[in-house]
Amino acid sequence: MTVLEVVIRTVAVLAAFLVLPLLVGQTEHKVMAHMQGRLGPMYAGGFHGWAQLVADGVKFVQKEDVVPVAADRWVFRLAPGVALVPYLVAMSVIPLSPTLVAADVDAGALFVVALAGIGILGTLMAGWSSANKYSLLGAMRSAAQLLSYELPIVLSVASVALAAGTLSLSGIVGQWSWWWLLWQLPGAIVFLVAALAELQRPPFDMPVADSEIVFGPYTEYTGLRFAFFLLSEYAGIVLMSLLFAVLFLGGWRGPWAESVGWVWTLLKGFAIAVIIVWLRVAWPRMREDQLQRLAWVWLVPLAIAQVALTGVVVVVAG
Repeated sequence: MTVLEVVIRTVAVLAAFLVLPLLVGQTEHKVMAHMQGRLGPMYAGGFHGWAQLVADGVKFVQKEDVVPVAADRWVFRLAPGVALVPYLVAMSVIPLSPTLVAADVDAGALFVVALAGIGILGTLMAGWSSANKYSLLGAMRSAAQLLSYELPIVLSVASVALAAGTLSLSGIVGQWSWWWLLWQLPGAIVFLVAALAELQRPPFDMPVADSEIVFGPYTEYTGLRFAFFLLSEYAGIVLMSLLFAVLFLGGWRGPWAESVGWVWTLLKGFAIAVIIVWLRVAWPRMREDQLQRLAWVWLVPLAIAQVALTGVVVVVAG
């Protein structure tokens, strides 16, 4: 790979990283507005509130960047970047088609899951460095969710990798078959629920519960630093949605896949992102004990059972 190719691929990933999360954010504004009858997001810019996201960006830019006096300044300032950058790196190994991928890593599934787990460190840094008890409590809740829901994600990905016989994301799509929609369905459900908890999305948004702990780890953040945390959330939705599409929905597999396969991957990922938005609207926030019970009593045993079933099928079929 030449230097020019590296530059082009890097720019392409960066462009996708900047555009896709904003598209998901705009979609969330509109979907929630329709589902809950919200009029506000429908006014900015005129037609269907097309400029709502632009208005939000202008609002964040205008706000003052405040650092608390008692905060650990370096950690406080670095936290948004630590939360955001792992998702940027992880997106570089997500294949949209057999040829449209920035870096085709042999162990791509493991690489993405590992980087997604690193992103939560930014939240922990934000809560610890803010010198605020509400922020610290939110960070501790984030740590509890990370420890609880990382295992179900790893097990569900392991089931798909075992079925395909490879950790390569491109290889998994190559081995995918339509009957995986049923065979790997329990693992897909486990992955989606655990991904919601990893991203701290409703109904698993206890670390940022505004009615209990103000806004958790982000209580002291303002302006662009706060916007970076929001961007990392939407980037996480994009990453998990595309990963779900590649692992469980066949990625670019579909009609005319040779020419428009990347469109299929994006459409499948976008459909999962809409489901994530719908879950935010449809489900109330869970309690912390319900969160832990769901993970350890239901998701982990179900994921282990899925791995065992996959192992039996692979051995018998082999």
